[in-house]
Amino acid sequence: MLYRPIVATVLLVEDDAHVRQALLRELRALGHAVSSAGRALDALREVAAGGPEVVVLDLGLPDLDGGEALKMMRAVSDVPVIVATARDGEQEIIRLLGSGADDYLTKPFSAVHLHARIEAVLRRTRTAPRNEALVVGDLRVDADRREASLAGTPLQLSRREFDLLAHLARHAGRVVRRQELLAEVWRQPHGDDQTIDVHLSWLRRKLGESAARPRYLHTVRGVGVMLMAPE
Repeated sequence: MLYRPIVATVLLVEDDAHVRQALLRELRALGHAVSSAGRALDALREVAAGGPEVVVLDLGLPDLDGGEALKMMRAVSDVPVIVATARDGEQEIIRLLGSGADDYLTKPFSAVHLHARIEAVLRRTRTAPRNEALVVGDLRVDADRREASLAGTPLQLSRREFDLLAHLARHAGRVVRRQELLAEVWRQPHGDDQTIDVHLSWLRRKLGESAARPRYLHTVRGVGVMLMAPE
C-alpha cells in the first residue's frame, strides 16, 4: 500500500521566536498549513474560532501557564493538543494528560518527530467511527454534528449547554452525579455547583420546562441530574 503522509492545519503555540520560526519552516516543508502564536490568549482566540486541526502547545508562555491554557482550550474545543515542553516530570505529564492533552513531547525534538506525533494523533481522530444520534423521547442529540432538536425543531444551544445535554443523553435513565458533570463536561475535578445549576436552568428553558415542572431533566437533590423521556 502506498504511504500517504497525513497533513493538517496546525497551530504552533511557542513563545521562543527562534524555535517558533524553525518549526514553522520545517513543518510547512513537510506539508502542513501552520499558523503560530506566542501568547496563550492569542492561541485561545484561534482555537475558539475553530481554525486548527491540531495544536502544539508549549507550557512556558509569557501571559498564562500552558497548563491553564490547556484547560481553557478544553472548555471551548475538542481539538487534539500535543504538549511540547522542557518539563519532563512524571507527575507533570500525568497532570497534563489528565487535563486533556492528547500527547506529550519533551524538548528538544526534531520537526520530523513532531510530524510523526501529529500524524499519530490525527490518525486516531480522523478515523474515529461516526456515532449514532441519541434519541430520548422527542429529543434528538447528534454529538458528532453538535446538533440537537426537540420534536423536530432545532435547539439553539451554547457550546456548554450542548456538552451538558449530550453527556446526560449518553447516560439517559440514570442519575449523573455533579462531580461527574464537573469532570466530564467542565473538565474540572472541583467546581461550583451553582455553575451546573445555571446551565441546567438555561437548558430547561430551551427544552420548554422548569425545575418545578420537569419533563426531561430531573434533579435528584444532593446527588445529581437524570435525563429521561416524559411519561
